[in-house]
Amino acid sequence: PIQCHDCLLGCAGSSRLYAGSRETQRHHPHPQHQQQGARLAPTPTRFVFSSPLQKHACVRDEAGDRDIRPELRPSSFHKSRARHHRSSIRQRFAIITPASLVSEQIQEHEQEVVRREQMSGYKRMRRQHQKQLIALENRLKAEMDEHKLRLQKEVETQANNTYIELERLAKKQAAQLDKEMKALAAEEKRIQQQILVQQKKELTTFLDTQKKQYRLCRERMKEEMNEDSDTPKEEKQERLSRHKETMQHSQAEEEAQLLNQQRLVYERSCRALKRRSLIKKHEFEQEQIREELNKKKTQKEMEHALMIRQDESTQELEQRQLQTLQRLRFELMRHQHQTELENQEEYNSRRQRELHRKHALERRQQPRNLKTLEMQIKKQFQDTCKVQNKQYKALRNHQLEVSPKSDHKAILKSLKEEQTRKLAQLAEQYEQSINEMMASQLLRLDEEQEAECQALRQQLHQEMELLDAYQNKTKAQMEAQHEHEVQKLEQKASLRRAHLEQKIEEELASLHKERTEKIKHLFERQERELEMFDSESARLGFGSLASFDFPKDEAR
Repeated sequence: PIQCHDCLLGCAGSSRLYAGSRETQRHHPHPQHQQQGARLAPTPTRFVFSSPLQKHACVRDEAGDRDIRPELRPSSFHKSRARHHRSSIRQRFAIITPASLVSEQIQEHEQEVVRREQMSGYKRMRRQHQKQLIALENRLKAEMDEHKLRLQKEVETQANNTYIELERLAKKQAAQLDKEMKALAAEEKRIQQQILVQQKKELTTFLDTQKKQYRLCRERMKEEMNEDSDTPKEEKQERLSRHKETMQHSQAEEEAQLLNQQRLVYERSCRALKRRSLIKKHEFEQEQIREELNKKKTQKEMEHALMIRQDESTQELEQRQLQTLQRLRFELMRHQHQTELENQEEYNSRRQRELHRKHALERRQQPRNLKTLEMQIKKQFQDTCKVQNKQYKALRNHQLEVSPKSDHKAILKSLKEEQTRKLAQLAEQYEQSINEMMASQLLRLDEEQEAECQALRQQLHQEMELLDAYQNKTKAQMEAQHEHEVQKLEQKASLRRAHLEQKIEEELASLHKERTEKIKHLFERQERELEMFDSESARLGFGSLASFDFPKDEAR
């Protein structure tokens, strides 16, 4: 057995307690472990030893098997070794703690560990929630960036397609205009050829007619001359020659007049053909510019439809992302509130269990406390009895001194009876005091425990109400925040849509202005060209060609 250095009290089975003390001290260090010197617990319970040199562990006594009883100390050398050994024991086993205190320390440490673990779990949950929100926000931001990039590509593709189609239309119109001009030139050349052929026919007919007239006139002249026999032959020949020259000159003049007239008609017809070709060219240009402007309008309408569709898709994506974010916030808040509620309920249960254990311990300790109070009252009774005995002895001695001997026996008897009566009365009073004390202690314990239970219930109820109020406030704040975010998003979408509609109106107005200006410039240019052509025609002497009609066979 190990002997304590102060009283050499043998603690049987202490080596068996070392193993238990290791587990106890490993989990429940106590500030008293830092004190120096060994202390013996006053309670008769088993003892637990702890060492300040080895934290949370106990060191076995190296001399545990040595017998160091006083009768076995052989010399001063051994005494010094024993003192050194006892000093080593004091250093190694600085505290001798009762098992009940160790159990209480274990319970407190476990509760502290549970609270710390609960708080660390709560903080870990909050950090995890924050990470989830950040990850979702990053994912939604990446999705929005991808959406904007896709919309930008759609706009660029639409613009490229518009440019390509307008270029294709311009090339097509240029080819059509060239083809139309060639067709007009061919038509003009064909009509000119028809006019030349017609004039050639007219000239041939005219020459044939002149020849016939010339022959008829010559024959008629010959007949007249043959009938006139009085005129000499030379004179007839001379008259015939003059008539022939006159006829030829007249026919030549008529032919020249016809040729001049045909030339004027041909030139006027060619000029009229050029004017008609110019008008057809103008009409074709007007048709082409209308086609170009209509194409631009169609492309612009398609671009505006794309912009509106993109704005609607962006608004839908923003609403969906906001709903996703708000849904996650609500879910995390619900989980957080559920965790807080569970922690509060666990805390309430733990407080109630602790109070229940405390009350149970008080009820178990009450008989011993009552016994202690009863012993105190009995000790007071004994002290009172001793005082009364001393007073009785003093009174007896005084009565015996002042009274004759013949009365001593009666005096002693009366004093004895009086003392017995008073002691019985005092014993009855103390017995009544003990009963009243026990009853009052029992009642006071029940009242105190009931008051503690009521106070704890009220405190826990208030804490639960505070938690519920805090959670409702947090929920209301989040709902208000979400409502504000929805309103802000709607305002942002409305403002963006208003800007888009204003942009569309401005572009349509600009397109209409461009259309009006282009048509106006085209008409002005065409009018100037036609006026210049008519002025040149008038200068050349053709007059007005606006009402010039071509023959049907020439105009085909």
